[in-house]
Amino acid sequence: MERPLTQHINFNSTALHLKDYESVGGYRAVHKVLRSMEPQEVTKLVQEADLKGRGGAGFNTGMKWSFVPMGIPGQTKYLIANADEMEPGTFKDRMLLEGNPHQLIEGMVVSAYAIQANISYVFLRWAYKKAARIIEHAIEEAYAAGYLGKNILGSGFSLEMHLHTGVGRYICGEETALLNALEGKRAMPRAKPPFPQISGLFGQPTVVNNVETLCNIPHIINNGADWFKALSPDSDAGTKLYGVSGKVNKPGIWELPMGTTVRELIDDYAGGMIKGFKFRGALPGGASTDFLVEEHLDVKMDYKSISAAGSRLGTGTMVILDDQTCPVGFVHNLEHFFAQESCGWCTPCREGLPWTEKLLLSIENGKGRMEDLDLLEMHTQHMGPGRTFCALAPGAMEPLQSGLKYFRADFEQHIKEKKCPWR
Repeated sequence: MERPLTQHINFNSTALHLKDYESVGGYRAVHKVLRSMEPQEVTKLVQEADLKGRGGAGFNTGMKWSFVPMGIPGQTKYLIANADEMEPGTFKDRMLLEGNPHQLIEGMVVSAYAIQANISYVFLRWAYKKAARIIEHAIEEAYAAGYLGKNILGSGFSLEMHLHTGVGRYICGEETALLNALEGKRAMPRAKPPFPQISGLFGQPTVVNNVETLCNIPHIINNGADWFKALSPDSDAGTKLYGVSGKVNKPGIWELPMGTTVRELIDDYAGGMIKGFKFRGALPGGASTDFLVEEHLDVKMDYKSISAAGSRLGTGTMVILDDQTCPVGFVHNLEHFFAQESCGWCTPCREGLPWTEKLLLSIENGKGRMEDLDLLEMHTQHMGPGRTFCALAPGAMEPLQSGLKYFRADFEQHIKEKKCPWR
């Protein structure tokens, strides 16, 4: 991701082909690790760089790799790029996939070498048709150039890579549900432990990393841990792809130092709110994060600061709520999505999300009661962290619980006036 830190992404740009990528240093990291580094050295370097997972979890990537058992002869291991980008409001991985697919492939080769995986998959969101064509072509180019396949660059290390297009379920973004989908099973999360690094795809050691995470790997190898940490003045290392959507003048995505503030993203990069619209709140990291409001505009967009403000960094792609959009309708739309995407495995999620969605729809249509607000708050507790099998329902409750906190007067107005004031 060596580009100007404030570059605005153009989704219509042509993807880099192999020759173009090599001309700017592409695959240099593959040459370096295969010729002069042991797998454990690669893992240690990534761990020292403090690259946190860019899919939302924020766990140290090198530490995650270190849990994979090493030195077992003949053991099959898997590396998977999680490109099932179905979080509403999130589009950062699409940019990487469509703009520079070889960066992802190189990151996967290096990462697979670190954990000694010999089979890899790109698990792609079904709707990313353009990305699928681009990645498929890039994989073919990489095979032809000797960067994939048997005995890569004469090193003795081999890696097969496959593109797998998902069937379109949000839950596949959860790594163990993704593994079940790859195995041809129903996409439901697995109990942990065992963790995928020990028993993952087909019961073998597996690492699942987000696309953005993997795209950082070649640059850390080429430039070192200190370089990566120096990219950010913040406690979190490196840069981050931040996005903004909503009623702003220049919605888009930018690569910026970790810790860029909410206000800087909206005013300096997204061009501020469109004339006639005012900022009311924002989901800082996609649909499954808590609202931040005006008092939070100077909060840094990093893991610690966003958490202290009562939300999560998530994917770092901000969805703006303006003063002319109904917050009840806004939240209802999100809960409708999450209710549809529940895998149905556990009762609180399977039954609670549809019931929550119906209550919100009733309020939005002017048929709500004040008691409904208490019921909604009860649901945010019963579907909170630790109450469901996976994080889908707790994530769905984040915009609801914070919406009730910051915009309760709007909910009450709907009930008192028996209509949506924005209609």
